[in-house]
Order: sequence, then C-alpha cells, then structure tokens
Amino acid sequence: MRAFYSDHFVLPLPAGHRFPMVKYRMIREGAASAVPDLEFHEAVAASDGVLALAHHPKYVELVSRGQLSDHAQKEIGFPWSPEMVERSRRSAGATIAACRSAIEQGVAVNLAGGTHHAYADHGAGFCVFNDAAVASRLMQAERRVSRVAIVDLDVHQGNGTASILANDDSVFTLSLHGERNYPFEKEQSDLDVALPDGATDAQYLSTLQDALSQLMVRFDPQLIIYLAGADPHEGDRLGRMKLSLAGLAERDKLVFELGRQQKIPIAVTMAGGYGKNIEDTVAVHIQTITLASRYAADWR
Repeated sequence: MRAFYSDHFVLPLPAGHRFPMVKYRMIREGAASAVPDLEFHEAVAASDGVLALAHHPKYVELVSRGQLSDHAQKEIGFPWSPEMVERSRRSAGATIAACRSAIEQGVAVNLAGGTHHAYADHGAGFCVFNDAAVASRLMQAERRVSRVAIVDLDVHQGNGTASILANDDSVFTLSLHGERNYPFEKEQSDLDVALPDGATDAQYLSTLQDALSQLMVRFDPQLIIYLAGADPHEGDRLGRMKLSLAGLAERDKLVFELGRQQKIPIAVTMAGGYGKNIEDTVAVHIQTITLASRYAADWR
C-alpha cells in the first residue's frame, strides 16, 4: 500500500500550536515501523489551478501571498508563513495522490489531510485548503471516477466540505460528528448524523453501520475518501466522546469492509486528533494505517 506525506511537518509556530503538526512526523515514523511493506511517496504541492476546483482563485492568491486579513488568519488558527502555504498545498496534493493510487490499487493513505473546515473562500479550524473537496473534483476532471463519497468520521462536522459541495449531486458528503462540538453553526451535508457527548463504542458503531447503509441506498460511489479522525477517542482533549482504541478499530473495519465488499477504492486521510497524550492520538492513526494495509492486500 502507498502512503503519501510531506516533509513540511513542523512549522515555525507558537509553542501552543505545535502539537497538531508534530504528530504527523510521529505518524510517519510509526507507520514505517508498524507496516514494513508500506511505500512512502512525497506529496506534490497542489497548483493554483487544482485548488481553484474547490476554492475561489482570489482566496488562493491571498493565502499564497500572505495577504489574508488578521481576522481571516486568526480563523485558520495559526500564523501565515511560506511553510504554512507549502504544507497546505502538499496536504491537498497528498490526498490527490492517495485517490489516484487507491483507484489503481484499492486503498491508499495520506499521512495528513482531512482539512474539512476550509470553505471555498476562507479557512478555519486549522484548515487552509479543503483536500477532500479538491481531490474529489480533480478525480472527476481527470475522468477517473464520476461519483465520490466523502465519509467524514472526524468528531467535528465537515462544515467546509458540506458548503463547497452543497449543490453537487456527484459527491455525497456523510458526516458523523459530535452534536454539541465545533463547529457550533453547522452546514448541511448530504447525510449528517450527530452524536451526543460521551458516545460509547456500541452507540457509535451502531450509528455508523446505519449511516453507511443509508449511503449505499442513496448513492453509488466509485471512490470513497475516508476522513479517519482520531478525535472520537476517549483520551482526546476536544472530542468529548468515549470511543476506545478497539472501538475505533471496529469503526475503521466497517469502512474498509464496505470498500472490500463493494469493490470501492478508498483513499484515507488522518483528519483530527488532539489527545491529552500525543502518543494516544498517534496510536489511533497508526492503527488505521495498519488496518488499511491489510485491506489493501485483498485487492492484489
């Protein structure tokens, strides 16, 4: 199985903002140890034209030149730098590469990505460019697939994704998220399923099984982009749910088994994860990558 990454893991950020970036280096190192046959490929940065498939060209220009307003930059959550722009472009590029590889081989992984709070004209919640929306549109433009499902299992609703793709019947957006968690003003996905604070393994898995069944009744995807957030974990600082590591493994298996049974390629992104202990967050992500590699073997 192929994994796509960027070397722009650690940016010159204030101390309180380093955790979301440092974890990606730990994921890459952990994945290399856990999955010996994993193929690593450095992501290519998404161009202005590719980003414009989902974002307003003026927004892409303002980000690239460092000309966002203070308010707009604050909404993203970290300060501007050339490294920030490069990393954001490469994060989108890695999801694009994972989609192409998944279509060829069945399953592939972006070791970052899942930047689902980015809107067409502004960023938010540590998200600059919306990699899933960009990749969906590009796979269609390249005529690799015509129908894409985005299965967003980050604990926060994929509001930017829902907004960008609101009037696009060729992309189905499914978001399973915390009812009372960020963003507090939610957008409308094709299928939104809100869970209460404290949701447990059994509650979450039953709800997810039903949501995936609804997806397949309502839509016939040729590609799934799976946002495998680690933040539903019981140890997450921001998640407010109570899923165990074993429960999250069962979550991943439900998605991968759907792809295997229906022969639908799956491109995986890591999405969010803000554990009280960074090692717990990384363990969730490594578990997802390990399970993905096992399902990738079934496609050979």
